[in-house]
Amino acid sequence: MTAIRTPGVPVIEDGVLLSTNPATGEEVGRFPVADAAEVAATVTRAREAAAWWAALGFAGRRARLLRWRASLANRIEELAELVHRETGKPVAEAIVESAGAIDHVAWAARHARSVLGPRRVGSTLMQIEYASHLEYQPYGVIGVIGPWNYPVLTPLGSIAYALAAGNAVVVKPSEYTPAVAAWLGARFAEAVPEQPVLQTVYGAGDTGAALCRSGVDKLAFTGSTATGKKVMAACAQTLTPVLLECGGKDAMVVDADADPDRAAAAAVWGGLTNAGQTCAGIERVYVADAVYDAFLDRLVDRAARLKVGVEDGSDVGPITMPAQLDVIRRHIADGLAQGGRAVLGGADSVAAPYAYPTILVDVPEDSAAVTEETFGPTLTVTRVRDADEGVRLANASRYGLGGAVFSRRRGMALARQMRSGMTSVNSAISFAGMPTLPFGGVGDSGFGRIHGADGLREFSRPKAITRRRMRSLLPSLTFDRTPKQVAMIARAVKLIHGRPHRRG
Repeated sequence: MTAIRTPGVPVIEDGVLLSTNPATGEEVGRFPVADAAEVAATVTRAREAAAWWAALGFAGRRARLLRWRASLANRIEELAELVHRETGKPVAEAIVESAGAIDHVAWAARHARSVLGPRRVGSTLMQIEYASHLEYQPYGVIGVIGPWNYPVLTPLGSIAYALAAGNAVVVKPSEYTPAVAAWLGARFAEAVPEQPVLQTVYGAGDTGAALCRSGVDKLAFTGSTATGKKVMAACAQTLTPVLLECGGKDAMVVDADADPDRAAAAAVWGGLTNAGQTCAGIERVYVADAVYDAFLDRLVDRAARLKVGVEDGSDVGPITMPAQLDVIRRHIADGLAQGGRAVLGGADSVAAPYAYPTILVDVPEDSAAVTEETFGPTLTVTRVRDADEGVRLANASRYGLGGAVFSRRRGMALARQMRSGMTSVNSAISFAGMPTLPFGGVGDSGFGRIHGADGLREFSRPKAITRRRMRSLLPSLTFDRTPKQVAMIARAVKLIHGRPHRRG
């Protein structure tokens, strides 16, 4: 008989991690907890596998990654059902998440050679005797610490690109979603049975800390800013480079010429998808006065129609991490206490394990509901004079992950002004599923990039090589140069660089 436990709270008993459904408490799976010695042993195995994986070359890795991709695609319903059981998110949301992740695996596999392959680069007149070559070499072993809110899309955004670049990977999933990680790893082992190129270690914070200190060659982390700082400090002890994606407080700016219904539809999706548990989700909306009333009416109408629950057909599932309910409750209370009004939901919107959609207006900009990451299905909506004021307020945050702007005429211009790593124009979060674009933030949202060509380079070391191809006409890199040759070098510098730039 399946054990029923406290919904959503992972438990470690006798060295075993128990994962449960956040809505029902049903046990989803049991996984052995790895201590520091076991983590180190896993990294040692990965290092041996990395040499084999790198030696396959781009073509060999591509074939195997595409085999893995096909397995994920053909079993996407099975994967989505597991995500639903372990996180509570609706199956439809899990399908969308998994589809984006599969697209990333395919893109990374198919484009690794063109992005990272050896190439000849230009030389300069000052050192014309040398040919210049550039290539990107794998680090070796990449550690990945993944989150629970998107247990497929987010980890694979690092894993797929690290693998395509020629690295082995050791992933430590969130203790809230170990079953999803185990399933993904099993499918990879079926596609690549020869060596343990992708391995998983399970546990809580201690296991993650052990991975930071295990000797991996680079570590990619997704989670809170506070934990990201701890990860960075731990990795600093061994000068292990890190990639940090630490969440945000993303804003949408709605211009006076925007279509209010389309903007409202995007805000509902961007703010309430996955019950608001989205690092690049919309939490603040700044709306130009000319369309404010029309936008707010449509926003409330659309959000009020969403079905909350774990049953089939639900739009908003439970809060996966129970402790987050206290944060959501506190932010709503603070917004109301400082003069804000709830036009949907309010103080009673949090009823474990659910948080019901809440829309607050007239909330001061220094409220916790505006300044801190809520990670729940809430939106603050603020009337502004125009889109320029909206961008200014959107940028007044220590975070800078993503964002969105709605405008018929000025969309691109406003997007460029937004202080964020990514911005959607007339949509929300559309950049996350685009394999051709880098994903990452600035400020307290972290640094480094996954996805796209930059994501492939993030998991590679650039290797520069110069090769002599002729005798030096101006021998500078030798003690054998004569005073006459030094004078010739000085004249050459003046001839090449001494004149101001001329048009054409």
